[in-house]
Order: sequence, then C-alpha cells, then structure tokens
Amino acid sequence: MRYAVLAGFLGLVAVMPAVSAVPALTVRAATATTGPPLAAGPRAKIIEYGGVRLSVPAGWPVFRLDQEPTRCVRYDRHAVYLGRAGTEQDCPARMAGRTETLQLEPLGRSAGNSAAGSRSLPEASVTQEIKTALPAAGVLMTGTYGSDRALLEGVMRDVRIRPGAQRALPSLRMANPVGPGAGLRTAARHRPVRQPRRLGQPVREWATGAGFDACTAPSLAAMAAWRHAYRVANIYIGGAARGCAQPNLTWGWMRAVRRMGYRLIPTYVGLQAPCSTRQNRFTAKNAYRRGSTSADDAIRRAAALGIPSGNPIYFDMEAYDNQDGRCRRAVLTFIHSWSRRLRHRGYVPGMYSSVGSGIRDLGQATGITKPEAIWFARWDGKARTDRSRYLEPSWWSPHRRIKQYRGGHREEHGGIKLNVDSNVVDGPVY
Repeated sequence: MRYAVLAGFLGLVAVMPAVSAVPALTVRAATATTGPPLAAGPRAKIIEYGGVRLSVPAGWPVFRLDQEPTRCVRYDRHAVYLGRAGTEQDCPARMAGRTETLQLEPLGRSAGNSAAGSRSLPEASVTQEIKTALPAAGVLMTGTYGSDRALLEGVMRDVRIRPGAQRALPSLRMANPVGPGAGLRTAARHRPVRQPRRLGQPVREWATGAGFDACTAPSLAAMAAWRHAYRVANIYIGGAARGCAQPNLTWGWMRAVRRMGYRLIPTYVGLQAPCSTRQNRFTAKNAYRRGSTSADDAIRRAAALGIPSGNPIYFDMEAYDNQDGRCRRAVLTFIHSWSRRLRHRGYVPGMYSSVGSGIRDLGQATGITKPEAIWFARWDGKARTDRSRYLEPSWWSPHRRIKQYRGGHREEHGGIKLNVDSNVVDGPVY
C-alpha cells in the first residue's frame, strides 16, 4: 500500500516503546510492491529499510549505521542514514548548517534531542527538520533540509510499505521509552537536575576553568574519561543549523554528566545571518519573528533536557560579513528579539559568535536588548577571556565571558580520543 506521509508532517508524531533490534535493510533496484512501482533511474535509486521502500537522488550516498557504528550522522551533506546513530560518533568538532538528508531508524527511541513524543512539535520551518512515524513498518523517518524543502518532502512523500512489514522485522523486545521524547512527555514528573554542589560551598551561576565542545554529545564513558581534564562541556541542544545528530543527548545523559561534576553550556544553533554562507538563514524582513520563535524552540528543548529557567542558553551565530550594513542590522534585530524572549521567559540569553563580527557588532550596538553573556571565538591559542583588541574591558564583565581559543583538533584523555574545540570559561553555565 502507499502510505500518506505529508498529512502528518506538522502534526503529532506517533510514539512507540523503544525497540532493541535493527531491521534488515538493503539498497537495491526496484522490485514489485503494492501500489505504483518505484522506478530507479540515472537520477534516482531505490532504498529499502525493513518494509519501507522509497526513491532518493542517485547522488546521495547511503550509510548503514549498524555496520559503521562510529559514522557521524551529519546534516551538512546530502546522505541517507539507515539505522540508529552510534553512541561513539566520530564527528568533526564543529559543523553548522543543514542540507537535505534522510535517516530511517526503528520507531521508538528517536535519535537525539528531537522531541519525537511532543504534542507541541515546532514548525518544520523553525527546525528545518521533518519527522514522520510509519507505525505500519515500525520505522521513523527524519529529514533535514537547507534550501530545498520541496525536494525533501518529495522524497518522504513517495513511500511504499510492504504489507505485513512489521511482521517481517526481527522479534522486538520492548523497553521503557527513554531519551528526550520521553522527557517531553513526562517533564512534569521530573524535578530539575540540581546544580553540582560541594559541601559548604554555594553553587555559582558562572563557572571558571577549562571547557570543550564537540559537535555531538560524547558517550557517558567518554565524559567520565575526560572529567579529570575538564569541568565544563558544551552541548548543542537544537536549532535549524545544528549539524550533527545527538543520540546521546537525553535527560538521563544530562543527569549523569551533572553528577560527574560537569557544568554545561547549552547552545542553540539556529538560523544564520542573511549574508552567511549557510543555507539556513533568516532574512532582514523576518529577523525579529525568527529570533522570537527560535527562543521558544530553544526553551522547549532545554526544558526537555531538564534545564530549568534561570539558566543560560547561548545562540550560535556563525561568522558573517559585518561590512554588509543591512545584514549587520538584521543580525542585531534577531539577537535583540532572541534576548528579549528568553529573558521574558526566565532564561539567561547568551550568544556565541566570532569576536570580529557578531561579538564586536553587538558590543558597539545601542538601543537593543543584548545577551547577558557572550561566548566568543578567537583562535589565538591564548586561554584567557580578557585583553582582546576586539573587546572593550567593560563589555560583559565580570564573569560573563567564555572564549573558544582553539579550533577543531583531537585530544585523548583516559584512553578516549575526541575531536573538540578548546575553551576557557568565566561565565554563566548550567
């Protein structure tokens, strides 16, 4: 039969218990199914995953995640990913931006901080992500898009499901739902995770010391191995330009790393500047509205992870051409709206950007609501937050700065290697 997909794009995504088995999967030429046949050709190829069959552009590579558990599920390149993302993905340190990609995985525990179980899913235009559950096949489809939403919708719409597809799957061992989808459904039953506390010492709103950030949240084993070297870690909680899948980033992961003593930098990688090289951009006309809707989505995702109000959320504004006056004004309007909305809803607005573009423009601006903290990129190898020629001493001082002083590189601690950026922290964290 043919499964109608688009009707559910912005509606409620079906929720099922987590499954432990991975469906059999193949990539092959079209064979007979019920409904009109799918035709493979020079511009398309047929993908089969369990009982699901669909046609994708011929140039999109297909990766079997069960065979490549360290494969990075990245959204900045056309690709099809079959299966669940592994917990030890080998990703570049930083990726921002999305293009058209597709992932098919067993329905249940969805990958990363996706809010698959939410009854208040954000519009696809906010996240540039479309999730569709296919209960008849026990499969969840997740698509991301950059500049060609119509292409992604066309691929996801043209789906076939083999009759009795779910019966053809391996035996399923049901488990309690875990991950952020479950977190959203049961948030009211959870108490916020308490700040790590040393006996006799009050917890400060800011932290000082060494920090790192990786594109995807590392496994708990990696976080434990790295704890002797770092006390602060960044997490990318969501956004239309978040470049990596986040299979580890769940409410339970947050609780575990906090109990290890980590402080966290919640970061939202949303739409980028109109003059950015990324495909995922806001415009001068919609900058204010997009800033507000991005803040709402960031708060929803933070809450799903157990981050209560009173804590910071940093917006990741990648470098842009700040010589373009119209673009610069649009960025300031966006961040003004982001900051107002977060503050209104009880969170602390922050911003990450290049010190020579977004941070300097923001510092010099007048008449706008500014973030209460900054995280600035200046890859000069100097682990200090002061004495930058781009920053006035009075800007975001004291205890309101984080500096990313070294870009992507590999480090090893406790026998585990990760690709990370290096930071020095003297600012608000969770």
